[in-house]
Amino acid sequence: MLIKRIICRSFSCGPLKGLQSVSKRPINLNLLTIRFPITAIASILHRLSGFFLFLIIPAFLAVLALSLRSPEAFFTVHTCFQHPLIKLILLGFLLALFYHLLAGIRHLLMDAGVAEELKPARLSAGVVIVLAVVATGLMGIYLW
Repeated sequence: MLIKRIICRSFSCGPLKGLQSVSKRPINLNLLTIRFPITAIASILHRLSGFFLFLIIPAFLAVLALSLRSPEAFFTVHTCFQHPLIKLILLGFLLALFYHLLAGIRHLLMDAGVAEELKPARLSAGVVIVLAVVATGLMGIYLW
């Protein structure tokens, strides 16, 4: 009888058709109002940085191939990289690269059993984010 009720609730059939859910819990579908823990933010950023790198690396390889064709092409690419917008894109690429590298090392260490508890995991997530921003800032100073 219990199984029949579960099936009927799941598929809205039989005598229980049309019954509302018994739970009165609030449903929050707005992702912008949810406070994610720093470990979740670090995980999401790791995935996003990997996706961004997946998209941008072929473009950078194409630019590298173009710069190696001739001295004139190299000069053209060098001139393009002096533009502030291109420098910002390059800094975004470097931020994604540094973050993905550091978060990947963090994940490898966690797979090895280091910082698996909640407090060390939170600390390592924060450290990875801060180190990625600092490394990108240092590269920004160098590039600008």
